[in-house]
Amino acid sequence: MILVENCVINSEDNEVSETLKMGNLTGGKTETNLLNHSEVVIRQNLNGRLNGVGSTSVCDYTCRNDGHSGEVSQHCTRDSDGISDLNPAPAAITKSVKRENDMTLEDMYNARYNLDEDDDDSDWEPSEKQVEVPRWFCVNCTMVNVEDVSNCEICGEHRESGILTRGFFASPYLPVEDVNQDELPVTEKSKDPCKQSSLSSSTAVGFDERMLLHTEVVMKSHPHPERPDRLQAIAASLATAGIFPGKCYPIAAREITREELQMVHSTENIEAVDITRRMLASYFTPDTYANEHSACAARLAAGLCADLASAIYSGRVKNGFALVRPPGHHAGVKQAMGFCLHNNAAIAASAAEAAGAKKVLIVDWDVHHGNGTQEIFERSKSVLYISLHRHEGGRFYPGTGAADEVGSMGAEGYCVNIPWSRGGVGDKDYIFAFEQVVLPIALDFNPDFTIISAGFDAARGDPLGCCDVTPAGYASMTQMLSALSGGKLLVILEGGYNLRSISSSATSVIKVLLGEGPVIDLDNAVPSKSGLRSVMDVLKIQMHYWPTLETNFTKLQSKWGHYVFQDTRKQGKRRRRTGVPVWWRWGRKRWLYQILSKQLRAKSCCNYSCGC
Repeated sequence: MILVENCVINSEDNEVSETLKMGNLTGGKTETNLLNHSEVVIRQNLNGRLNGVGSTSVCDYTCRNDGHSGEVSQHCTRDSDGISDLNPAPAAITKSVKRENDMTLEDMYNARYNLDEDDDDSDWEPSEKQVEVPRWFCVNCTMVNVEDVSNCEICGEHRESGILTRGFFASPYLPVEDVNQDELPVTEKSKDPCKQSSLSSSTAVGFDERMLLHTEVVMKSHPHPERPDRLQAIAASLATAGIFPGKCYPIAAREITREELQMVHSTENIEAVDITRRMLASYFTPDTYANEHSACAARLAAGLCADLASAIYSGRVKNGFALVRPPGHHAGVKQAMGFCLHNNAAIAASAAEAAGAKKVLIVDWDVHHGNGTQEIFERSKSVLYISLHRHEGGRFYPGTGAADEVGSMGAEGYCVNIPWSRGGVGDKDYIFAFEQVVLPIALDFNPDFTIISAGFDAARGDPLGCCDVTPAGYASMTQMLSALSGGKLLVILEGGYNLRSISSSATSVIKVLLGEGPVIDLDNAVPSKSGLRSVMDVLKIQMHYWPTLETNFTKLQSKWGHYVFQDTRKQGKRRRRTGVPVWWRWGRKRWLYQILSKQLRAKSCCNYSCGC
């Protein structure tokens, strides 16, 4: 772990700067190298990568001063690639070029739209004085915009958007003070849920404002995608709709105990997270940060998930939604990574088993594979883990989750991975996979308790996922899973980085938990060709462990088998020839293409190896 502490030094000339003192955490113990005053060497040992997926990077930099008390040491910060930088010294720094499968979540996110690049330099003229263009970051998608525009050129959100106070009900095109109140839903007054109905028929929501204190401290060139605004936007949407507070029962938050964490995580993970309480800022990986409040936030999130699971399984409440952060499904037995510190879904499954559940189903629809959850339960036959995620042959973060990863040590078949081969996957492919794979296996497994790792980064408009699932699609998947386990269902928030997408999707899911049906009917959904191939690949593997799938595989092969072996090279050539990126075929708005077409033609639609 990389540790960062701020020290402010005032000289006689009233000059103020910051220094960063970094060390490594091993098994929760701090190792700090103290050098002489004339030279400080900072080594960043970036740990937490998966074997075979990421590589360990070591960066050495030297900061010098003359040792006088009036001098102030230089300011070291970490840039968007997770590499330290020295400022303001003009020292030359060499950065190695990263391969696509070495990119972290944050690397991929920052590379999504690079507005600083311009392939047309015909009008360039040398200037003695560098002119800095004023910029602002979109509150919705965090993308950078120039000062003279009022709406984000990427997502269209107004720079003074009211999404944090009104949720997705606020107009994306108007500032908060210009919101038309007539267009907002009528908010019901908060009532005691106990007086409205019995708790056994209530939907519980777990939320605590202390989780908002988990935030990145180090000043960077771009806001971190996993930010407190994510919870604020969802909470604002639920409050505006009169759902929470109002129709849902609040669960009191508590920090989970060390003994409960040890049911899932090793001592190494627990101590590494706990020690961050004494650090102003720290990093487990270049994109997984912590501050002095992060350990508390992670324990509150885990405690809420554990208590919700116990309350739902015991029948005290009907179902529940854990509005928590930091997310958890990348956190494995020992390591924290991918924005995740403790594995909330795994802890909830452990709590359900402690409450008496014999079989627990975890369905993970986050756009990234939940490698941590799979690692924790890959040898267990009491927990069935099913993940639908973007994979692309291991080129999409975190690189795990291939269809042939089925479990081990006698638990083969209890890990089911549905890996998408490209981006842009939408409602029809997800519903088709549910109908052909998820539900048949789940019904055969017959779980006592069901958990959804609900990442909403596969939603339309998300800057990391680049997929096309709508709120109605998430609502339909939730409704299908609510028929399992006698309705004992817990939904746990994972990823999702477009505030408008994540808040509207989460609200649609909670409405289903409250008893409302989806607004669209996606029965008998016809998948895309790539989606069909992915599903048939999974069926061919998993039917050896779940014989009920053999009938589905035979029917699909007889009906659509020619699509699976169809040569798509001509189609790929046509796309390259026209220069139209794949996301243009995903139903995005024309104005977005007009703004970004020049850059996207030069560097494909993104840096995610999505087959553009």
